[in-house]
Amino acid sequence: MTDLPSDTQAAAPSTGEEGAAPRARAGARDAAAAAGAAAAERRRARRSRLYRWDVKYSPYALVAPFFLFFVAFGLFPLLYTGWASLHRVELGAPTDMEWVGLRNFSRLWDDEFFWNALRNTFTIGLISTVPQLLMALGLAHLLHYRLRGSMFFRVAILTPYATSVAAATLVFVLMFSRTDHGMINWALGLVGVDAVDWQNGDWTAQLAVSAIVIWRWTGYNALIYLAAMQAIPNDLYESAALDGASRWQQFVHVTVPSLRPTILFTCVVSTIGATQLFGEPLLFSQGASPTGGSDHQFQTLGLYLYEQGWFNQHLGRASAIAWTMFLLLVLIGLVNWAISRWIRRSA
Repeated sequence: MTDLPSDTQAAAPSTGEEGAAPRARAGARDAAAAAGAAAAERRRARRSRLYRWDVKYSPYALVAPFFLFFVAFGLFPLLYTGWASLHRVELGAPTDMEWVGLRNFSRLWDDEFFWNALRNTFTIGLISTVPQLLMALGLAHLLHYRLRGSMFFRVAILTPYATSVAAATLVFVLMFSRTDHGMINWALGLVGVDAVDWQNGDWTAQLAVSAIVIWRWTGYNALIYLAAMQAIPNDLYESAALDGASRWQQFVHVTVPSLRPTILFTCVVSTIGATQLFGEPLLFSQGASPTGGSDHQFQTLGLYLYEQGWFNQHLGRASAIAWTMFLLLVLIGLVNWAISRWIRRSA
């Protein structure tokens, strides 16, 4: 057998070198796979961490704008007004404060204009709230039954609520004009009644302002009552009808007791609105005067606050009036809570 040349034997690869290359490639693939797995695990961990943060902190981020606006335009003015009520401070120099303690509050006790405004607020609120809620309850009862074009009437009774206070009040000013050109005096003249000076009388001015409030808010409360009526089970009405109850008896003994919480809610909201009444009496007076008439006959607490703060420029006194109104609203809320608790216990 002929021997191969020595250079040919040197060129032939050995068995060890042939197995090293695949092992190196396999090791590289394993290292790359391990690196990819580690990177994927890091991404999953990062996504999991972001998900946990999202679940934990996103609700706070969503509600944060409300609290920021509440602190800026609700809590801060409330606290600042409380602080200003303990000082003598004028509108022209709001940073120059002189500590007077409860002097601004004690002055209200002897202020006849404050008590006049409080009395007017109570009477206008009573005159406007009671007829308003009774009319709203009746309208809701009519709309609750099948009525042709009920959707049109539901939208129509809400139209006054969507009307601006300024536009509605100016129309009522024309209607209650003391001359014969006013629609109300013209209608009274048809039945032989002399013209009434609505703006300068005590009760007539308060009735006119109350009429504006009734016109604007009756439809709003009627829709609230209507929504509550639609939640009453029909079985109650069917049982009452089987017992021979008339429509009126069903309304008195089924509808009204079921609406007791809703009626209480509307009473409280209407009372709060009456306490804060401002736009209607302001625009009803001649020249939009904050005095509420020539003899302060329909000046409310809101108008008196406005007069003290922005006309007489006594911010300390105005702040005391504002906090007095706030305490009245707190008292109304406590009464509401007590009555609601009594209703739940009795039920």
